[in-house]
Amino acid sequence: MPRDTLAPLSDEALLARYAAGDPAAARALTLRLAPRALAHAFRMLSDRAEAEDVAQEALLRLWRIAPDWRQGEAQVSTWLYRVVGNLATDRLRARKRRRTEALDDAPEPQSAAPPVLADLIEADRMAALQAALAALPDRQRQAVVLRHIEGLANPAIASIMEVGVEAVESLIARGKRALAASLAGRREELGYDDAE
Repeated sequence: MPRDTLAPLSDEALLARYAAGDPAAARALTLRLAPRALAHAFRMLSDRAEAEDVAQEALLRLWRIAPDWRQGEAQVSTWLYRVVGNLATDRLRARKRRRTEALDDAPEPQSAAPPVLADLIEADRMAALQAALAALPDRQRQAVVLRHIEGLANPAIASIMEVGVEAVESLIARGKRALAASLAGRREELGYDDAE
């Protein structure tokens, strides 16, 4: 079946078609979900290669459970966010256990494009945000990322994180306070003036 005829189908319908043997449905669902899974993993891990591994593993798990998927119990995207979050949290914990490489030993990132001032300022801002996010406890980071970067509603986040909505609100509030405290003295350094 041509891919454009699959576009209007829901994630659940595409997964069911894949489970029934339709490889075009798998391609369509991968094109739809992989960018979201990768973005969520990257925001959790701050490492592109690890994020790619996590997103790939989460999608592989989705394909494995496809024949047993029970429609109506959860949305495919909610399930995928939960798996990505769990895999990313596992990697973060493993990272903390094996902190052996000093920061000075890490290679400097290389860019093929010539830097311009606006790109440098934006990169500094994103690096500061990523560092502040990385300093948050895992659950706060996941809640803040899902709410303010992924744009999900609190009930969806509660489902992904398997907690109540009130717990999500608390995690987000504490995470935002911690981020504000972490970034408070850096406005000028990050190129913000009083007019912004």
